[in-house]
Amino acid sequence: MTTPSSLTVAEDLSTVDLADPQTFIDADLPALWRRLRAERPVHWNAHTSKSAAKDIKGFWAVTKYADVVAVYKDNKQFTSERGNVLSTLLQGNDSASGKMLAVSDGTRHREIRNLMLKSFSPRVLSHVAEKVRARTQRLLAQVADGRPLDFATDVADHIPINTIGDLMDVPEQDRQRLVEWNNKTLSRYSSEDSELEEFLARNEILLYFSDLAKARRRNPGDDVVSALATGTVGGAPLSEDEIVFNCYSLILGADESSRMSSIGAILALNQHPDQWRALKNGDVTIESATEEVLRWTTPAMHFGRRAVADVPLGDQLIRSGDVVTLWNSSANFDEEVFPGGHEFDLSRTPNKHLAFGHGPHFCLGAFLGRAHVGSVLEGLRDLVAGIDVTGPPVQLYSNFVYGYQSMPVVLTPENRE
Repeated sequence: MTTPSSLTVAEDLSTVDLADPQTFIDADLPALWRRLRAERPVHWNAHTSKSAAKDIKGFWAVTKYADVVAVYKDNKQFTSERGNVLSTLLQGNDSASGKMLAVSDGTRHREIRNLMLKSFSPRVLSHVAEKVRARTQRLLAQVADGRPLDFATDVADHIPINTIGDLMDVPEQDRQRLVEWNNKTLSRYSSEDSELEEFLARNEILLYFSDLAKARRRNPGDDVVSALATGTVGGAPLSEDEIVFNCYSLILGADESSRMSSIGAILALNQHPDQWRALKNGDVTIESATEEVLRWTTPAMHFGRRAVADVPLGDQLIRSGDVVTLWNSSANFDEEVFPGGHEFDLSRTPNKHLAFGHGPHFCLGAFLGRAHVGSVLEGLRDLVAGIDVTGPPVQLYSNFVYGYQSMPVVLTPENRE
């Protein structure tokens, strides 16, 4: 992750507020994470947003890889059921608790996950991956013509949404609306955008899938929405809330992460010409390049848990009821696990990054995420001779998603005579 030299880190780490989206725009993030890992690997963030529940005075920020993995694996002492990101954890609860896979634990989590896994089997996804590759190649062939474009809106916005759209059998005319709602749900374009817009966008997605689920009950197909709408767990159908919340989770997770990684790949390849040459020359595999792009970009900066018991972690004691945030964006650069982690190295191996989380809540759509990023890298390698970022990228305003809403670029086409 390359950082402009104008960014800094506060001398006093206790003044840094990881709940404030502006922190991730103003701070030298690699330097901030290095200091936290070295000085305060389990750090108490006393600052919270104004909308935080009265009983929440702050939260723990865990930044070292080993500690992050330990919490991810421990769903006995750390629960997801009271929220899994700061925006809900600081409110005290998540309205989808116990209904959406991401904020459920235990038996119900396993049962719903197993039901959904049928739609994510290798048999289904191998065919989907081929469609992703073909769609990406067609799209890049159209835009790699030496003229200015915005890689975010002209390319990245069209790849993941169409893949998950196919899996969910979302009508093509509705997919762009879902992208627009997604953008507002997990992040804002600037500090001037209101939290009300996030709330309204979330409701639009939920209402959309409520209507779609009703239609699939009447006329089921071979898609994820139909599997949820007609499936049973323990002999009983899922509730409407369970169906709708899990559709919501799928569309957000499958779209946002892949888009941000693909956009970030453009910036990284532009800023590291040696790695661009290595990709172009075939000196690195698409598989290893994909893993490094995912590590380097880490779109989901954190996930969170609530402690349900007093638990020692690092040099601190986490008290029952405390909010604990796991910073993938720091753990993925931990030098103890990733030697030379501050370097963008497409040949890096092993590369056990946490871009998709870890443990019982490991991302259901990880295969698709890799397929999306890999297809973009393969298309760039085969169809593009040069990448020129022509203006400053515009970063999202978020304490959860790291990425760019705009990436002005010129893609010089490969001479195919």
